[in-house]
Amino acid sequence: MDRILQIFQNDLTCSICRNYFIDPITTDCGHSFCRTCLYHNWPNMSVLSHCSECQKAIQQTDFHTNVRLNQMVLTVKQGSLWHSLWSTENRCRIHMEAKQIFCEDQRSLLCINCSISQEHGAHRHCSIGEAAEQHREKLLETMCSLWEKCCENYRNLIVEIVTTKSWVIYVTSQGEAIRATYDELAPIESLEKHNHLERLQREGKEIFDQLRDSEVSMTNKRELLRGMYAELKEMYYKPDVQLLLDFGDILNRSEAVCEHMPQPVKAELTAVTISGMMTRFNFFKEIFSLHLGKTRAHDFLQGDLISLGIGCGIQGVPFIFPQSECFLYWGDIFFTHGQHYWELQMRDTWNWALGVCCEDWVEGNRNLQKAFYVLGCAKNDMHHSVFTTSPPVLQYVPKPTGLVGVFLDYEGESVTFVNPEESSLICRISSCSFSPHLRPIFCCCHSRLEIH
Repeated sequence: MDRILQIFQNDLTCSICRNYFIDPITTDCGHSFCRTCLYHNWPNMSVLSHCSECQKAIQQTDFHTNVRLNQMVLTVKQGSLWHSLWSTENRCRIHMEAKQIFCEDQRSLLCINCSISQEHGAHRHCSIGEAAEQHREKLLETMCSLWEKCCENYRNLIVEIVTTKSWVIYVTSQGEAIRATYDELAPIESLEKHNHLERLQREGKEIFDQLRDSEVSMTNKRELLRGMYAELKEMYYKPDVQLLLDFGDILNRSEAVCEHMPQPVKAELTAVTISGMMTRFNFFKEIFSLHLGKTRAHDFLQGDLISLGIGCGIQGVPFIFPQSECFLYWGDIFFTHGQHYWELQMRDTWNWALGVCCEDWVEGNRNLQKAFYVLGCAKNDMHHSVFTTSPPVLQYVPKPTGLVGVFLDYEGESVTFVNPEESSLICRISSCSFSPHLRPIFCCCHSRLEIH
């Protein structure tokens, strides 16, 4: 009989914590764990991990409580509680009866006679088992909320780490783009060029220092959150009587830990007017017709989005982009030489790209390397990421919401993107490997095109 009971108890025990299940869930491979253990032990809080029992990949992201297993655990716990309550150590010294009642006002254990006495009669009472389960439900709810904060903080930390690592390189490349743009203008703008570059270095350093401080703050917050999560879990596992007596202010302390969550630094450079730039570009301005076609969910940008982490989960697992209607346009002319400039109205659209692509890609060869040079904007959760391709690089600039100008310098092997209304530089792709024939291209999931 003891052997059978032992096997039964083993079936109700989590292989990670070696305790009875807490909010048990069953993975797609058939093994069960505490929800809290599975979350807490996943490396880097990824939505993709491996089962500690069979090592198979766990692809699920939304787990449901195994109700039957949870009820079996509650039944076993009730049996254990019954043995504990009727032990000699848990007897009232006045009435020599088992303490079965929990006084919520004084947080003490009482026998039935004490609970109806003049001292305690007006207090709030319930059975020890019922009170313990109510406290555990509060702990579990708090752990779930705390875990969401852990994941939020980790996502923000990854953003900060990636931005910090790429920031110095980005500021340097922007400086080169600014120099190149001014060098193509009259020498009279040399003082403005100097001031512009000086401001870039000053602003770049300020943001870099903010990023480093933010990264440290998020790392410290991660340790506080995980430590609090472990403390809540430890409290959950305590026997009913000890749980009630030791509960204290743990929920208030958990709430305090979740306050003042550090947020990512807004790593964006200020747009600065470049005098004479638009006068030069407008000299090459062209208006042409574009053909409308259809493509599926930015097939032509998917690889670049994933390589930048825009279309990926925490550990680089690709998201499935929505199969929404996507409008793809390409020009009815092609460029083989010279300088060309055109503008498009973006308004408040998102998931778009504009620039140039090679003729062979338009004709159907979608496996070409460096087939297009574009500026793109992708929406991930509630955030927008601006980027360029060939090579894929994140651009730390505000999301363009008005006119965007494209300047192609075929012999200069560069494509420059500008904000015409502010006469400011968005970014510049240099050292391009253009194919013999280039076409203007625009793609967007949520808006039809306005050409200027």
